[in-house]
Amino acid sequence: MTAENPQNPSIAEYADFLEATRASYDAIAPAYTDRFSDWPADSAPLDRSLVTAFAELAREHAPAPVADLGCGPGSVTAHLDALGTPVFGVDLSPRMVALARRAHPGLRFHVGSMTALDLPDETLGGILALYSVIHIPDDHLPATFAEFQRVLRPGAPVLLAFQSGDSEDRLHMSERFGQEIALDYHWRTPDTVIEHLGDAGLRLHARIVREPGGEEKRPRAFLLAEKPGAGGR
Repeated sequence: MTAENPQNPSIAEYADFLEATRASYDAIAPAYTDRFSDWPADSAPLDRSLVTAFAELAREHAPAPVADLGCGPGSVTAHLDALGTPVFGVDLSPRMVALARRAHPGLRFHVGSMTALDLPDETLGGILALYSVIHIPDDHLPATFAEFQRVLRPGAPVLLAFQSGDSEDRLHMSERFGQEIALDYHWRTPDTVIEHLGDAGLRLHARIVREPGGEEKRPRAFLLAEKPGAGGR
């Protein structure tokens, strides 16, 4: 997908939401990193256990690497590496990627979009996307999951985490960490996301919904899926 034809509304919308998300995270990258760079210490025990289970499943496909999509400051990427999982991080924000590279110089981080991965077919041993698909508009979610299916090896796992809510819910933030931004958050039910995964050819393995804790306002949904094929569950 490209943004070369402004007369095509879908392409224009695609370019707009990507650019708004990129610019917003570039603006808040330092403050966001200060706040969220201590994973897994700042995560709930259940969250850590699910990432550990995902890592174990993904290691069955080594040396094919895992892609941590929407990796932010790279702390989860580093945790997967510490678990012995070959991994690299991808984030839309160049400034966020620069901070991740500075904090974890031994790991690979790339600027890119989960909606159009610069990877050959069936090269990944897993995809992790923690709280990053929430910025993908509904109209672009099917194509994003089709892209996941394209780059995964048969049997490879996907772990998604997202704030759960009614599918018509959307939050627009114009300020965060004292910075002016234009960031949209799309809340969805697990059933809605599961349907999109199935349409993309990804098979659900497990679903878990964790009730809000601490400062959280919404339940956290975790979906573990896989590309059907060799080594699948």
